[in-house]
Amino acid sequence: MSDAHILTERRGDVTIIRFNRPERMNAMAARTVCELHAALKELGSARAVLLTGGSRAFSSGADLASGDPVPSDENGPDLGATLETGYNPLLLTLRDLSVPVVAAVNGPAAGVGCSLALACDLIVAGETAYFLQAFSRIGLVPDGGAAFLLASGAGKARAMEAMLLAEKIPATTALDWGLINRVVPDGEVEQTAFDLATKLAAGPTLALGRTRRAAWSALQSGFEDHLDLERRDQRDAGRTTDFAEGVAAFLEKRPAKFQGR
Repeated sequence: MSDAHILTERRGDVTIIRFNRPERMNAMAARTVCELHAALKELGSARAVLLTGGSRAFSSGADLASGDPVPSDENGPDLGATLETGYNPLLLTLRDLSVPVVAAVNGPAAGVGCSLALACDLIVAGETAYFLQAFSRIGLVPDGGAAFLLASGAGKARAMEAMLLAEKIPATTALDWGLINRVVPDGEVEQTAFDLATKLAAGPTLALGRTRRAAWSALQSGFEDHLDLERRDQRDAGRTTDFAEGVAAFLEKRPAKFQGR
């Protein structure tokens, strides 16, 4: 069995990125962060991504027993430096991908593992999966963009409940809160997520990439700025081969055959 923390597999136009630390419930060490970051940057011609942890766990969060050195300064340990050099660039790379990302969540998605799942575009969870922000149990604040992702997805009140009480959010509750997209039987999670990724990969991926960028922009910018971004994106999308094919397919009453360009 490979000792890599992250495994990648290309299946058609979909790249599957898989956490590979089942013995640690896919907890994330510094090496895990580096390998995942590299995998996201090396997608090549993939037109969609599936991020998964396998059948036992998506990711149980940061590996507190990893033995990785903790940065420090004259005032003591500096966990913020770990975020600055590791997790924050990883989350920004995930946000800025030009192709859609689907998460397949079995078991726990905790801590920064929860943040990574919620930062994906579509999230499929198993019936026994759960999401957890346990930082308050060890005297830390949520990281990985958790407060932003939870508040924008579920609203301030529910975000506060998740972060302050540090209680498990079952998959069905996460669905009710608007944090995820599908809840399916545990054994069907990865296939359901892969089917969604395959559907997205067959779509007009340039337009889909701009759409996901617009959604992030809508959470962070004013209305006028967002309208300007839409104008520029629509100009670019209207010049693609996929747009011409989409119109032709509509007029000819046939399925479109998009090429991602």
